[in-house]
Amino acid sequence: MPYAHIIIIAGEVYKSFPSYYCPMEMVSTSKAPAAVGPYSQAIVASGFVFTAGQIALRPDGTLVGGGIAAQTEQVIRNLAAVLGAAGSSLAKAVKVTVYLADIGDFAAMNKVYSKYFTAKPARSTVAVKALPRGALVEIDAVAVVG
Repeated sequence: MPYAHIIIIAGEVYKSFPSYYCPMEMVSTSKAPAAVGPYSQAIVASGFVFTAGQIALRPDGTLVGGGIAAQTEQVIRNLAAVLGAAGSSLAKAVKVTVYLADIGDFAAMNKVYSKYFTAKPARSTVAVKALPRGALVEIDAVAVVG
């Protein structure tokens, strides 16, 4: 049977089948804020987990104050919780996207980010006009499951 994708990460081969061979599975955890709209915290499909963007909400839904460093810490805690619920981790991330409300916060965000993403996945960082709930940073990820 032909594979849709074959990816080699750190010498291990991951085979990705077309979606009709690998159904999608919704991921949900109470260790991260609940989705506030018609979306899931994450979806597992074809051996990968695709997370929704995480902002600096505590699991109870309150926004963390204290600036970009404190918000980035909370965002990464949320992301780690969602990835863990999917059977993955920050160390298995292959692609990360960071959205900043102010590109001037890049260095401070990057200092916190580099403590957690030691495997150095591919990453894009973009400045946006605004983020939900007045957040300063939002991060989403794609990671290998298993």
